[in-house]
Formats: sequence, structure tokens, C-alpha cells
Amino acid sequence: MPKWSPAQPRASSSDRARSTERSEVRAAVSRFLAVGVLAMFFVAVPAALWVREMSERNAMDNAIQHAQRLADYSVGPLLSDAVLAGDPGSTRRLDERLAPRMSDGSIVRVKVWNPAGRIVYSDLPALIGQVFKLPTWTPELLAGGKGRASLGVQSDPGDENETEAGELVEVYVRATSLSGDPLIFEAYFNDDAVRDEQNALVVGLIPAFLLSLGALQLAQLFPAVRLARRIQNHQSTKRQLLQHAIDASDLERQRIARDLHDDVIQDLAGLSYALEAEERHSTPENRALFGQAKAILQKNVQTLRAMTTELYPPDLEELGLPAALTRLTAPLVEHGIEVKLHIPANCELDRDRAAMFYRVAREVLANTMKHARAGVLELTLIQDDDRTIMLIHDNGCGFDVSADAPDNHLGLRIMRDTIEVAGGSLEVRSWMGGGTSIMATLDRFVPVRAR
Repeated sequence: MPKWSPAQPRASSSDRARSTERSEVRAAVSRFLAVGVLAMFFVAVPAALWVREMSERNAMDNAIQHAQRLADYSVGPLLSDAVLAGDPGSTRRLDERLAPRMSDGSIVRVKVWNPAGRIVYSDLPALIGQVFKLPTWTPELLAGGKGRASLGVQSDPGDENETEAGELVEVYVRATSLSGDPLIFEAYFNDDAVRDEQNALVVGLIPAFLLSLGALQLAQLFPAVRLARRIQNHQSTKRQLLQHAIDASDLERQRIARDLHDDVIQDLAGLSYALEAEERHSTPENRALFGQAKAILQKNVQTLRAMTTELYPPDLEELGLPAALTRLTAPLVEHGIEVKLHIPANCELDRDRAAMFYRVAREVLANTMKHARAGVLELTLIQDDDRTIMLIHDNGCGFDVSADAPDNHLGLRIMRDTIEVAGGSLEVRSWMGGGTSIMATLDRFVPVRAR
């Protein structure tokens, strides 16, 4: 049976409480930082994707402008009627003009289309003269609309020669022949410039973005730490006030029990002896009266002694919780209630938690004996690495838990508030005619007493 050594210094409970409170603050701050880092990740990833998309759009706009300049100043002035008619040798000057750009790899392919979908010029001579179906938006482009650009692997009809080149930037802009005829200029650019621009924007913006988020996180960290400490201090103060109230209640119970034992019970016991003496020496007609008075008095003395035991709990440090609970169930056995105890022999609880469970059991057992009209009561104590649970169940008449607590259950409500402030919980379940179950739970490492 576990014992609590009276030589153990009281300061150890306070040290454990302060250590636990510090660890709770650290845990709260760690959770705050973890959530902040997670939030930064969820913000940074969409931001990076958005920056990448915007940089791609910007690169597409630059490609359209570059293709438009190429169409207006390099290709358009050389699109003569002979080129449009497909005369042999008419494309030599165009080939010479585009050769430097084709050789350095900045341009992969060039095509010039007439409104009917015929290719009138290409750096690949085999394409000249072929006819393909133009996209539906080409009339708008020929009418002076904005050019179009896309990035991807080319797989449309007529792009068989560009498929093996991988991702390319395909640009369509309006061009004008030497004689003023509207044409479509199509150019395929290497995607390296687009990727370089995307990477430059991401590398340039994302670190600054993350640095700003990190600075915001750090700026919020110090108020969060102060707030966590203030909340912890308030909880500690609340625990202290509640503990002082409980201690004051225990002291008052002890005082009342001592006064009853030393004064009232002793006087009534003396009066009982006096009545017994008078009974022996009285006349036969008065002897029955003295005997009846003596019996009533002795019964009241027994009642007062039982009240004294209930008011003044046993010394948990000396007995241990299992023995104290066993003693607590003795009055129920005397009243004919079958008691089943399931308490581990190696019950490891500090004095404050043991006292808390004892108070709950005392309140529940007193209500069971007075009001439940139960035949069987079962008390179970369960421990694991993180918490201790006490289960009490009787097969009595039960009561309506949804209704306001009757006077005889106010003590249980007070105990629920006490355990909740101490970081635990107390659940009451009852069924009319089906008995009552009480479950009290306390964490093993959350301070109950804070001094």
C-alpha cells in the first residue's frame, strides 16, 4: 500500500507546479511558432505560384512585344509580292535577315501566314505553300487585335517539326506585307528566357516575402509569450484561491468535528452514563422511561460520531488513498449496501490529488447512502502514464441530471468546479431508476495545488 512520507518537503509541490507552468508556457509558445511556420508555408507556396504565374504572363507580354518588333521592322519590309506569290529565290533576303537569330537559338522557327491559312514564308522551306486551318481568333488578330502567346509543347497540326524541341514560346502577331496586305507572323522562341525571368522574380521576391512574414511572426511572438504567461499566472492565482478555499473548508470541518467530539459527544456520553445509573436505582415504573431515554441518547451519540468521522477525513499521508477509500465505504456496508472496490495496490498519487479524489468519493458515497436507495456500489481507480480516473457506480434510483441540482447534490457541483479548475474533469450520468455513474479524472502532471 503506497504511503506519502511526512518528511517530504512541502516546497516540492510548489516546485513541481512552477516547473509544470513553465513547461505549459513553453508548449504554448512552441505551438504558436509551429502554427506560424505552417501558416508561412501555406502563404508562401501560393505566393510563389502567384509570382511564377505573374512572371510567366510578363514574359509572354515581352515575347509578344519582341515578335511584334521583329514582324514590323525585320520581316514585314521584306514580304514582297514575289514572296507572297511563292516565286523561287524571293525569300533569300528574309533568310539572311533571320539567320543570326536562328543560329544563336533565340528563335526556333518562323512562319508567315496569309488570311487563307497558307504559309507564305518559313525558315523551313518545306513548309512554304502548305495550308492549315487557322485558329478561330485569327480574324480578330488580322483586324489589329493584340498578339497571343503560349508556353508548352507544340502538338497542333503543322507543328510536327517543333514537337521534339520540348517546351517553346509560341507567339502570333499581326504583320503587314510590303504592299500593305495583313498577314500573321508566327514565331517560336526558346523557353529559357521565360524560365530565367520566372526564376529571377521568384528568387528576388520570395526571400523578401518570407523575411517579412518571419519579422511579423517574431513581432507577434513576444506579445504571445507575455499573454501566455499572464493567462498562466491567472490560472495559478485561481488555483491558489480555490485551494485556499478548500483548505479553509477542511479546517472548518476539522474544528466542527473536534468541537463535537470534545464537547458535545463527551457531554452526551456522560449523560448516557448518568441515565444508566439512574435506570439501575430507579423504581420499576420509571426504569423503562430511563432505558428508552438512554437508548435514544446512545443512538444520537453514534450519529454524531459518524458525522465527526465524515467531517474529519483520515490522514491520507498516513493511510494512503486505498485504505482511506476502504474506510470511507464502511458506513455503506453497515447500511446493507454491497461495496465492490477495484483499487490498484501500487496507486501512485501525490497528497493533493489523493485528497481531491477522496473528497469526490466522500461526497458521492454520502449521497448514495442518504438518497440513492442502492443495493450495490462499485468504486474503481484506474491509472495510466498520463492520468488517473476514479469511477463510482451505484444501482440506485438515479435522478434527472438535466434538471437543476437538488440541495443534496450541490456538493457534487462544487467538486466538479474544483476539479475543472485543477485541470481535470468530473462527469455525472444518471438514469431514473437505472442508477448513477460518476467519473473523476485528473492529469498526473498538472499541478493541483499552487503555492
